[in-house]
Amino acid sequence: MSDDDHNHGDGDPGKKPKLFRVQIDKQILETANASPTARELLTLAGKTPAEQYALYLKRKGGQPERLAIDQHVDLTDEGIERFVTLPLDQTEGLGSRRDFDLPSEDREWLDGLGLNYELVREGEVLRIVIHRWPVPPGYNATEVSANVRIEPGYPDSQIDMVYFYPALARSNGGTIGALAEDAFDNKTWQRWSRHRTPANPWRPGVDNLATHFGLVSEWLQRELAKG
Repeated sequence: MSDDDHNHGDGDPGKKPKLFRVQIDKQILETANASPTARELLTLAGKTPAEQYALYLKRKGGQPERLAIDQHVDLTDEGIERFVTLPLDQTEGLGSRRDFDLPSEDREWLDGLGLNYELVREGEVLRIVIHRWPVPPGYNATEVSANVRIEPGYPDSQIDMVYFYPALARSNGGTIGALAEDAFDNKTWQRWSRHRTPANPWRPGVDNLATHFGLVSEWLQRELAKG
């Protein structure tokens, strides 16, 4: 893959970052990220939401290779020739499964997000999956799929914890405590074991999906504040 190096020397404090030139379909684009994900390349090419497209890597003399949505590509590899996109059928892209119902205030909140979400029943377990949930700067991803379990008796019974896919890591290498793997929907999710305390119990009639995801956002920020 050819790249456009705009460096002005290692000692130049005003040097610009090295830019990598990529061809996606017929577009010639530039990025400073030497190892973008397929999702990032699709977004760069204006193919959004990225989950509704497949990205193929074409190498010289080889067959096109379909990339997973969060798979990284090394743009310093000289074997890379170009990328090709393909719109996915609705059945192959993000689904719109609605395997169970929710209280009206939860449905209204989910619809107001402007994000793709699914209500998935797997055996006796009910989960709400929100795709492209935003992640604050300081992690290895800017967005993830997030799911929570809906327990019998909800909304009187509480929502607990959160599950992310792909797994999150802190950009500075700092550890994140109380994590575990969780198998769901043919993926391995990252479970964040975060629980309410006696000082902050679930409040039936007050707490709901929106207040729980407010906590989820707080948990993400709290980890970054640990330094």
